[in-house]
Amino acid sequence: MALPSSVPSLALVGRTNVGKSTLFNRLTESHKAIVSDVAGTTRDRLEGECLWRGKVVKVIDTGGLDVEQVSVIEKDVIRQAEKAMKMADVILVVLDAKVGPLPQDRELVTRLRQSGKEVLLVANKAEGVSTVNDVLNGKDWRLSGYLPHPVSAVKGTGSGDLLDEAYKLLEKIDRPPAEISQVKPVRVAVIGQPNVGKSSLLNSILGEERFIVSPIAHTTRDPNDVMVEIGDRSYVLVDTAGMRKAHKMREKGGLERASVERARKLLNRTDIVLFVLDASEPIAAQERTLAGMLSEAKVGVIVVVNKWDLVADKTPSTTAEYTRMLHRQLPFLAWAPVVFVSAKTAKRVSELFDLIDQVETHRHMTVTEEELSAFLTMATRRHLPARGKGPSHPKVLGLVQTDVAPPTFHLTIKSKQTDVLHPSYLRYLENRLREHFDFLGSPIEIRVKVATAVSLRK
Repeated sequence: MALPSSVPSLALVGRTNVGKSTLFNRLTESHKAIVSDVAGTTRDRLEGECLWRGKVVKVIDTGGLDVEQVSVIEKDVIRQAEKAMKMADVILVVLDAKVGPLPQDRELVTRLRQSGKEVLLVANKAEGVSTVNDVLNGKDWRLSGYLPHPVSAVKGTGSGDLLDEAYKLLEKIDRPPAEISQVKPVRVAVIGQPNVGKSSLLNSILGEERFIVSPIAHTTRDPNDVMVEIGDRSYVLVDTAGMRKAHKMREKGGLERASVERARKLLNRTDIVLFVLDASEPIAAQERTLAGMLSEAKVGVIVVVNKWDLVADKTPSTTAEYTRMLHRQLPFLAWAPVVFVSAKTAKRVSELFDLIDQVETHRHMTVTEEELSAFLTMATRRHLPARGKGPSHPKVLGLVQTDVAPPTFHLTIKSKQTDVLHPSYLRYLENRLREHFDFLGSPIEIRVKVATAVSLRK
């Protein structure tokens, strides 16, 4: 996917065979760059997308800058690398931690320092503890005042800390990483019971002057999707015609069945759901069914309480009281933010998109292994792992994040059987994760991985 020019960029530069392409593949979670032991494998400048903590930057991989025999092609490699350095907001100079800094490295860093560009040094191939200590403590590793960040592009260790530092530099130079909605449209579906005001909400959105609305051309599969643009942010309202069509159905019982069936189909191609309720009506059984379905889906959820203008005698505490009632009635969606709107008067409708941005960011949020390790220590000290069917409390060995959208974690326990951990403990961990890292409007998935005595010896 081509990223817009508004997205800031990081350029990877350095000698040949220091692992720039491996690091590029690690940061972009792709295999675009060919990895080889043959020096000079990367000749063209490659660009990729790096998603970290719910925000996006462009990463540029370049060819080696230490070619010995400068042929016509190699001159072009150098030109491409120099062009990338001029374009980039932050330059990552990649060094080989096993070899140490060479004169060419020092010369490059000195030149970049004089250029005024923001620079981070990366000591790649730091696979062992001793190598990391050499990098952090060795006098030879200080180049023009910079201290390298030890990473292992092969294993991924240190890459999160490196990105944290790069993101800080981008913020410092007023080129912050881009929101997800600036890079690719967020797909939004409106779901709810008949007569809660889905069509009115849709019409209110489509009639908002500051929104640029257009049908998506050349999409025969999804002809009813509509693009909404707000400044540099883009959203796709999924199946807008379906919302209106369902509103017109009058067959007894068909309306409710259709709303549930339509919701199931929409969830497969949706990022975030606006779950619409009618503030003037009590929560219906069908809405509890829809809430249960949404809680098991892998989409972000925002509960939209419509017709708030019809609620009489409101006080400053009315919204808090209604929210507490929702959490009692729909406990599985307690993690979803609640917004009170009036589609009829358009009150607070435009604010929905700021909330959509927040939820989409949290759906893609990443927590580092160091943060999770500290979190797990705290959580297990506060509450020992609850015993399931086993004879004793299971021993928790680790917690790592394995995916985003939704955030997915693997909890490793030491046991001889899979059902030794009580399900309530997973709910406890989910609640503590939300306390510490928020994950606003996003489901969380925790999978249990059992490490047997045999696997621990390997």
